[in-house]
Amino acid sequence: MPALVLLGAQWGDEGKGKATDLLGGSVDYVVRYQGGNNAGHTVVVGDQKYALHLLPSGILSPGCTPVIGNGVVVDPAVLLSELSGLQARGVDTSKLLISGNAHLITPYHQTIDKVTERFLGKRRIGTTGRGIGPAYADKINRVGVRVQDLFDESILRQKIEAALDDKNQILVKIFNRRAITADQVVEEYLGYAEQIKDFVADTTLVLNKALDEEKVVLLEGGQGTLLDVDHGTYPFVTSSNPTAGGACTGSGIGPTRITRSIGILKAYTTRVGAGPFPTELFDEDGEALRRIGGERGVTTGRDRRCGWFDAVIARYATRVNGLTDFFLTKLDVLTGWERIPVCVAYEIDGERVEELPYSQTDFHHAKPVYETLPGWTEDITKAKSFDDLPKNAKAYVKALEEMSGAPISAIGVGPGRDETIEINSFL
Repeated sequence: MPALVLLGAQWGDEGKGKATDLLGGSVDYVVRYQGGNNAGHTVVVGDQKYALHLLPSGILSPGCTPVIGNGVVVDPAVLLSELSGLQARGVDTSKLLISGNAHLITPYHQTIDKVTERFLGKRRIGTTGRGIGPAYADKINRVGVRVQDLFDESILRQKIEAALDDKNQILVKIFNRRAITADQVVEEYLGYAEQIKDFVADTTLVLNKALDEEKVVLLEGGQGTLLDVDHGTYPFVTSSNPTAGGACTGSGIGPTRITRSIGILKAYTTRVGAGPFPTELFDEDGEALRRIGGERGVTTGRDRRCGWFDAVIARYATRVNGLTDFFLTKLDVLTGWERIPVCVAYEIDGERVEELPYSQTDFHHAKPVYETLPGWTEDITKAKSFDDLPKNAKAYVKALEEMSGAPISAIGVGPGRDETIEINSFL
């Protein structure tokens, strides 16, 4: 049976939680393979809305095993708080598995993240301040603390003391901050060990055995393609690989076991944080998209920047992820516009460019080239099939599909779990 990758095809916030939840009842495992609590998924089940930051969306699907993979960075306080919140609402969280190789976010990571961002001033990246980047930096520098270290006090203390020898020099001498004591961090983190020990497992082994047993595994990315540290709009990116290649390293599943790569694509475009955004709107249309679409970050609470659909970005996502399908979300938000512009190319220094420029300088200067499609006024939230959509809405979907380079296999026509048109099965 297949392993499927489901990821954001823009700058994140495309509605991956809804897509994962839709598939949750048909898959056996849902795996977060990168990022941390800097990502947010909103899932609406009936009249209940769930905001997930670190936990895989599959935790809301009975019978599905949610997994936090080795590629994720985990803030244990956030993890336990999120689990407690779901348990209080009657959600069974007992099946959760956490990789012992996942790295931990510590208080010194959060402190350094915040003071560094403030120090950068106008050059700031727009991080969430949750310690994600510094935790990944320690991982790459081989001075990180892993989940498994919580169960060996000697190793935990050695690693934290070694990290703080360096970090305190930076905090005190560069940022004029108070030093963090190792005893304080060690005591706090040893306290988490007992609370999470029953969730910790060799998740790579578990997932590969599951595939051997004909189980279906869904690999869920956080953020989006254009925030990938290698393939995104660097340096305005996250510190991990949300693209399909990251699913392999972040879960321990080999690439030959992945059969489908599904991109989540919003019917318009948004992003949070700093960085280039060619189709960004600063007028009434941008404000209307933000208001109607409820475009506020699930994790950050920040208003999202809004713009028209960008087909150049969609084609790029298809290429770097090897996308086999798209799930188009929030089509209902566009109801009411008489005409809807779509960016089909860029103009850079007077030349038309139809592929994403590799140069950061060129991308910063890219101007959108628009084609305008007719809009619709009919309510589409009750549509159950593609044929139920108004003529112009169907034409819009077909145009986006042709421009983006992969079939649109599902369409979100409202926020609810059942407000989805499934054109082709993902399984």
